[in-house]
Amino acid sequence: MSGSSSAVFVSRIQSLPILDRGGDQVGKVRDVVVQNRTQLRPPRVKGLVAELFARRRVFLPMERVHSIDTQQIIISGVINTRRFERRDGELLVVGDLFDKQVARVGTSELATIYDVAINQPRTHEWAVSEVALKEPSPRRPFGRGHVVIVSWRDVPDFFIESRQENEQLIARLTDMKPADVARELHDLSPERRAEVVQALEDDVLAEALEELPEAEQVSVIASLDTERAADVLEEMDPDDAADLIAELDDETAETILGRMQPEDAEDVRTLLTYDAATAGGLMTPEPVILAPDATVADALALMRQEEISSALAALALVVRPPLETPTGRYLGAVHIQRLLREAPSLLAANLVDNDIEPLAPDADVAHVARYFATYDLVCAPVVDSDQRLLGAVTVDDVLDHILPADWRGAQLAGRGEAADA
Repeated sequence: MSGSSSAVFVSRIQSLPILDRGGDQVGKVRDVVVQNRTQLRPPRVKGLVAELFARRRVFLPMERVHSIDTQQIIISGVINTRRFERRDGELLVVGDLFDKQVARVGTSELATIYDVAINQPRTHEWAVSEVALKEPSPRRPFGRGHVVIVSWRDVPDFFIESRQENEQLIARLTDMKPADVARELHDLSPERRAEVVQALEDDVLAEALEELPEAEQVSVIASLDTERAADVLEEMDPDDAADLIAELDDETAETILGRMQPEDAEDVRTLLTYDAATAGGLMTPEPVILAPDATVADALALMRQEEISSALAALALVVRPPLETPTGRYLGAVHIQRLLREAPSLLAANLVDNDIEPLAPDADVAHVARYFATYDLVCAPVVDSDQRLLGAVTVDDVLDHILPADWRGAQLAGRGEAADA
C-alpha cells in the first residue's frame, strides 16, 4: 500500500513515540483527531491523541507538532495534561473511521476504510489527503478483498452530521458559559458553525462573540443578514460592539449601525470617536450610575441586575442629573464592599471614596494599567474636562489590550491552559 510521497498513513504513526525538542519521550500516539469542513476542502487534522506514561490520554494540537517521520514525532511547547474529550464534529481516525463501511464515488458497492493518510498542504495545517479502502474482490466475494487508495473526495460520506446532532448541540450551548460556547463555535466546521450560529439566541451568540478572536467575530457577523447582525450587536457590551464594528468595512458598519436601535447605535458611534487604546476607547457608557439622593438599597438593587458584570458592579458612580452618559457633574465612586456594610436607608453619596481620581478619556492604555495597579481596582470612572461622567473602564477591558493580539485564538486552539490534577 502506497500513497502520495508526502502523505503519512495513520496506521504507521499509531504507537510512535512522541519526543520533545530535547529528545525526551513524553508519550505515544494513540489516535488522530479530524474534523470535516466542506466538500471543497479536505477534512482538517486538529491534533493527536497522545497517551502519557500515566496512561492519561490528552489532546496535542497539530500546531505543536514539529516533525513526523517513520520513527518518531517531535513536538514543541508544553503538553496540556487535561484529559482528552472529543468535541462535537470531531472523529477519531482509528477509533471511528477504521473498518467503517462507506460508499465510493462511481461504485454501488460498499467498501471498508482500511487506513487514512494525512499531509501538510501548508505550514501549521494538516489535512486528510487520501483514504485506503478495502473493496470486495469479484473473484473472492467472501475473501479479504483488495486495497485501493483514493482521494478523500471519492468518499462522500466520510462524515455524517445530522440535524438532530445540531439541535442537541444548540441545546447544550444555551446552558454553557460564554467562553465555552466560543470554544465550541471555534472548533466546529465552517458550514456547521453557520447552522448553529443561525439557531442560537441573540444574547447567547453576542456573549460568545465577545470571547472569540476578532477575525472570527467578523466572520460570524458577516455571515448574518443585516437585521440579525444589528440585533446581535445590540446585545453586546457597547465597547465590544464598537471594537467589532471598527473591524468591518465602512459601508457594512454604517449599514448595521443604521439598523440598530438609535440609543445603542449612538453609544457605539461615541466610542468609535476615541482611539481604541485609550480610556475612552476601552470604556463602557453603561456603568452603575446613581443620583445624589440614591440610597444604599437603591445602589445594591442596580448592582444586582443580571446584565451588570461583576467588574462593573464593583463601583457605583454618583453624579448630578442627567443620569445618562455624558452625565451631569461627577461626584464620586462608592465601593460595593462599603455599600454592603452600611444601612440600606443611608445615602450612597455620603460613602464616596475621595481617594479615587477619575481617568481622562484620552489616557493611554499603559497609563490606565498603572492606574488600576495603583488603586487596586477592577473598575474605574472616566470623566471629561467638564467633570461629566462618560463611562467606566473595567480591568478585563485593559487586559484585552495588554495581552498579545491573538491570545483568544491561542487559548481556544490549545483548549485552555488549565490542567487536571
